[in-house]
Amino acid sequence: MLYHLFEWIQSAYGHVIGARLFTYISFRAITAGIIALCVSIWFGNWFINFMKRHHISETQRDEKTDPFNVGKKGVPTMGGIIVITAILLPCLLLGKLSNVYMILMLITTLLMGALGFADDYIKTFKKNKDGLNGWVKIAGQVALGLIVGLTLRFCPAVSISETVTHRIENNIEVFEKTPEIKSTQTTIPFVKHHNFNYADLFSWLGDSNKYRAGWIFFVLLTVFVVAAVSNGANLNDGMDGMCAGNSAIIGVALLILAYTSGSVVWAEYFDVMYIPGSEEIVVFLASFVGALVGYLWFNGFPAQVFLGDTGSLTVGGIIGVCAMVIHKELLIPVLCGVFLMESISVIIQTQVYKFYKKRGQHVRIWKRTPLHDHFRTSVEQVLKNDPSCIIKFKGGSNLHHETKIVLRFCIVTLILAAITILTLKIR
Repeated sequence: MLYHLFEWIQSAYGHVIGARLFTYISFRAITAGIIALCVSIWFGNWFINFMKRHHISETQRDEKTDPFNVGKKGVPTMGGIIVITAILLPCLLLGKLSNVYMILMLITTLLMGALGFADDYIKTFKKNKDGLNGWVKIAGQVALGLIVGLTLRFCPAVSISETVTHRIENNIEVFEKTPEIKSTQTTIPFVKHHNFNYADLFSWLGDSNKYRAGWIFFVLLTVFVVAAVSNGANLNDGMDGMCAGNSAIIGVALLILAYTSGSVVWAEYFDVMYIPGSEEIVVFLASFVGALVGYLWFNGFPAQVFLGDTGSLTVGGIIGVCAMVIHKELLIPVLCGVFLMESISVIIQTQVYKFYKKRGQHVRIWKRTPLHDHFRTSVEQVLKNDPSCIIKFKGGSNLHHETKIVLRFCIVTLILAAITILTLKIR
């Protein structure tokens, strides 16, 4: 709103002191991050007190399931509302609301937030621990993926310039871009002067059909990435500060990648594709990181509020959509490596358990999944509930408190984020 207001003031009345500040991405992004952090802390305090007054709290967690007897029963949930509110306010104030990428990110936040809220509502108010039907969640994620993918395909405002070069002419630096086109190209990490075009996978269909097939593949890939990352973030949300901490680090890395893609100067310097208009995502991601850091004020151990699916699904959806929009989805397995490990651990554990159960055996790969639970669960706890269970990887006898597990997982994410950013230069 402020961006458009000052834009109108300048066009109507000419130069106004301070108005030009709102034309700078750096100013709006930093300001948005600060506002998001402040809103998250202020609104978070009010929200927690409100939930406690109305006795709306987590009902599933109990100290009996924790080896360190950490009681979490009665802690308010749906903390994702804090994060969503803290993201939306600065974006509406400082964002360029006519920008297609900003619109997509806001739609992502609202849609995934609504999906997660419905799940939390059923769990909390209907006392149904299963929450929203799994197929409904998948349908919501697929719908978002289709909205994003089809928008990138058909919206006239979406385009890329594959390369940017510059030269000095009459002591003036001149930047030259390749024509802006719609493309299914993506950045390949560690490879210089080369983007991969998904349409090339379908060259066997002929020139007239390979681009159609490439776009169909791109849209389906968008659906997959959105669903995979949002579910990965949801699985990672099992300890105080875990999901919010990891996601804030990932958000900073995506912010850097978005800034390079939206600037002709940095796109040329790092030899990545230039995406006109994508610089507006930097404002959104600054709000995203600020909101998560402010939320950690309350979510650090011992947590005063939990994200719930309202937050974890939203956070994952935002990360997935952002990666697709800036054409950096091939970096997701590296950047979101912790989410990937959590998801894979659950898939392997479930499939192995089902395989051996048909043969009358109870076999587990890890003591518990998602993977972070393996490090705070003892063999005795597992055998107490299932004496005949066989555990393949028992790990050490020493159990770790969740604060240490969270810190180590965040350190791993920090390393992976650094590697992701380094791919801009190691090519």
